[in-house]
Amino acid sequence: QVQLVESGGGLVQAGGSLRLSCAASGGTFSRYVMGWFRQAPGKEREFVAGVNWNSSGNTYYANSVKGRFTISRDNANNAVYLQMNSLKPEDTAVYYCAASRSWMITAIPGTYDFWGQGTQVTVSS
Repeated sequence: QVQLVESGGGLVQAGGSLRLSCAASGGTFSRYVMGWFRQAPGKEREFVAGVNWNSSGNTYYANSVKGRFTISRDNANNAVYLQMNSLKPEDTAVYYCAASRSWMITAIPGTYDFWGQGTQVTVSS
């Protein structure tokens, strides 16, 4: 069983930056694909970014954040991060960290086994 706790959300002006962190415990962190998802009010949860579990550190991004967001992981400290730059009002959502036992990065929420409680990101125009 893996526990995930996100932090780093907040209120920022458009064009600004935030760095989200996700601390993992209770499992072999380095064996999980890690992902970030977000959910805005009235919308479905959507994939933002993912990073593979192995040493390649392969990453995958939603088109809407490509070039602005960067996902990274620190297996030694059981953490995954999401650096968000050039934020837009449409990035406003609750952001969730998730862990998957899949062997590859997926954008499908149902393929992730463990979820954090979420952290609110609000971007003002």
